[in-house]
Amino acid sequence: MPIDARSPSNMRPSTLHLPRGQWLTVIDCLCGHFPAINRETWLQRFARGRVLDGQGQPLGLDAAYREGLKVHYFREVPAETPIPFEEAVLYVDEHILVADKPHFLPVMPAGEYVEQTLQARLAKRLGNDDLVPLHRIDRHTAGLVLFSTNRQSRGQYQALFRLRQMDKCYEALAPALPELLFPLVRMTRLDAAEPFFRMQEVAGVANTETRIEVAQRLAGHWLYRLYPVTGKKHQLRVHLAALGAPILNDPFYPEVTDAPGAPDDYSKPLKLLARGLAFIDPLTAELRRFESQLSLL
Repeated sequence: MPIDARSPSNMRPSTLHLPRGQWLTVIDCLCGHFPAINRETWLQRFARGRVLDGQGQPLGLDAAYREGLKVHYFREVPAETPIPFEEAVLYVDEHILVADKPHFLPVMPAGEYVEQTLQARLAKRLGNDDLVPLHRIDRHTAGLVLFSTNRQSRGQYQALFRLRQMDKCYEALAPALPELLFPLVRMTRLDAAEPFFRMQEVAGVANTETRIEVAQRLAGHWLYRLYPVTGKKHQLRVHLAALGAPILNDPFYPEVTDAPGAPDDYSKPLKLLARGLAFIDPLTAELRRFESQLSLL
């Protein structure tokens, strides 16, 4: 049978080319390569046809190990916690889809999230096996995410991000910075920090750039508009924190207040919103603009 992305997990499978080792069977290799997943879990996946060869055919428990063998497998989370917020589809055609993602919902499967992701929900709703996000925003961030709905045209839309031909606008609520002159441009070098899920500004040639404006001066906090030129992990969060205005309810900056695995406090969403996307459509040459219907206020 061919791979069916609408089978039990409603998701595309992950792919592994088996690494070098001394295993006798595929299941032995998978158990050794993924020590956090117990053998019983793999046995159940094999029994349900959830481990496939390169042609999409189910593998048996006696399938022989071979270095480099392509194996597809479907990730599963036994008791995934529902995320009680709904996404909205703002636009869809034969090539792209624009969705408004709520806070706390991941864009793609990772860690404990498989079904409770924007990609999985939209793929199930539309019955589209080819739905793929063209970029990502943090799980804690709300707002616009652009998807490709058609693999034939996907590369042309992906190029917009690679060539920096996609204009992105974010909004953030953060402390006031009356001592600074706006608009301003923050250009710094970001690198990995500790714990592993954080980023930090370091010395060296800048690899990030964000233009920052003040949209509203509110009592106690300001609403900022952020225009990232680059797209490094946590770029906007790090830049505002470094200026002395950490985004409200940020659990990671400037200090870690919540561990990554801690239960979400739905009453305290990160006050960061992917507000707008604008680009010249590579297929029609027309200007496309999209704006989130969500609000931080």
